[in-house]
Amino acid sequence: MRAVNEDSDLQSALSVQRPASDWRRGEANTPSCTQVQDDIVCEVPVALVYNGISHVVMMATPDHLADFALGFSLTEGIVQNLQQIYSMETVRQADAGIDGIEVRIDISTEQFAALKTVRRNLTGRTGCGLCGAESLQQAIRKPVPVTGEHPINHNAIENAVGQLADHQPLQAQTGAVHGAAWCDAAGNIQCLREDVGRHNALDKLIGQLSSAGKENVFNKGFALISSRASYEMVVKAAAMNIGILVAVSAPTSLAIELAEAANITLVGFARPGRHMVYSHPFRIVD
Repeated sequence: MRAVNEDSDLQSALSVQRPASDWRRGEANTPSCTQVQDDIVCEVPVALVYNGISHVVMMATPDHLADFALGFSLTEGIVQNLQQIYSMETVRQADAGIDGIEVRIDISTEQFAALKTVRRNLTGRTGCGLCGAESLQQAIRKPVPVTGEHPINHNAIENAVGQLADHQPLQAQTGAVHGAAWCDAAGNIQCLREDVGRHNALDKLIGQLSSAGKENVFNKGFALISSRASYEMVVKAAAMNIGILVAVSAPTSLAIELAEAANITLVGFARPGRHMVYSHPFRIVD
């Protein structure tokens, strides 16, 4: 893949300050209200355009968009490898007063022809990955089972959870973003990406590791996400042969079912001193 060409005006703020009234109940049950400037995370529409055709618009945090586009392309099966992506260009757009960003991706003729057969137009809301799907078959993708069986121990999960906050500066500043981290077998965080959308954060992480030529790590460590484990997160993990997915919050029933089918070890409620293993526990040892 050729280097990403970015618009010179693309450098976007990740947060802005907005006035707010900070109401608190103080000592002796006495309330107080202070006018403050609060740090608010930025959320912008990001269109992924393949060979000149707009495929999807996602609401996202405007950073690491090349990672996002690459990760999305891989986890959604639009391309199978980096060689099928010829170039990317990120361009700011202002349409009808709405400030947004286009990521223009040039892919191989074969992959573009395949994309057109399953093409969907959707607006990805922060909490939804299925808006615009036209059928149940299109909405629920059956993942291919992963093959990695490298184990980790329970202490590695605790270690990673303990490091998570230190690797999320935008979350610390705004309190409004998810994080997706790649952890080695000892639970040390190697890379983390943040976004207002949990799916976007995972795509950014996968895109970053893939562009750095680190696809071979996917079955040797584990992914840690600061959100719940929804079915889409399991499908994206399966697409990259990630054998262990650890979530800080709860899984959904469909996520567990798909993790079972995909041979993924799914861990939920990963907190200091506690986590729950919902599928294929053989990868986590004492």
